[in-house]
Amino acid sequence: MSNGHSVDGVRIAYDDRIPEGESAIESPPIVLVHGFASSRTDNWRDRDWYETLLEADRRVVALDCRGHGESGTPHDPAAYETATMAKDVVAVLDHLGIETADLLGYSMGGRLSLELLYTYPDRFNAGVLAGIGSATLSESGVGDVIADGLTADDPSDVSNPVGRRFRTFAETTDNDLDALAACARARTPPADWEQVGEIAHSVMVVAGEDDDLVGDPEDLADCFPNGEAIVVPGADHLTTVPDDRFSEGAVDFLEREGL
Repeated sequence: MSNGHSVDGVRIAYDDRIPEGESAIESPPIVLVHGFASSRTDNWRDRDWYETLLEADRRVVALDCRGHGESGTPHDPAAYETATMAKDVVAVLDHLGIETADLLGYSMGGRLSLELLYTYPDRFNAGVLAGIGSATLSESGVGDVIADGLTADDPSDVSNPVGRRFRTFAETTDNDLDALAACARARTPPADWEQVGEIAHSVMVVAGEDDDLVGDPEDLADCFPNGEAIVVPGADHLTTVPDDRFSEGAVDFLEREGL
């Protein structure tokens, strides 16, 4: 049974794990924000991220973003504005009494993590922004393409390869397809070049070498005053998360720059 906290009437499910034999005070917290159509379980727990971070003496806080997993599933795109979803993360930290945490986000979670670092700079220390790249700085109409794929009556009718890819993935994660479509249709604004340049936190950007969705992670990392990048050879958008080179690089970064 998951924990849950209501934010403006929407339940946000989360896990709060502490290394065995330690207390919350002894273990620096890191909050994990998953990707679109995934969940804290699919993105992190079942890919051994909980175990990896707990072994690194981290307190792991992982939430299901609204519309995903065990969290509430509104069907109105207005419920999924970037600022609203970022607020959910901070509300969970407030609920747990965590003043400052490190941050790990993937794909949609990477974009939300960027928003969190800019909007709530005092609440976060270092950030690993994964599954994103330079494309996050540009306008994109891919949300409608994904939503159309998710809501098609017959998946075989989805001709767009991106829409078909996300429909196939979403059907493996037991999510509410209409809620995911509403989330996809929400107009997430591109990150602002000037705002990114004002983020003073230490940031690591990670993406797979063969990820054709996100653009260049090194170009995005160069926008941060204290940014660095990891390109995972031979990995694409779906295979980067379980890759040991990602987790090892993230743990090394957190040991250097984390709480």
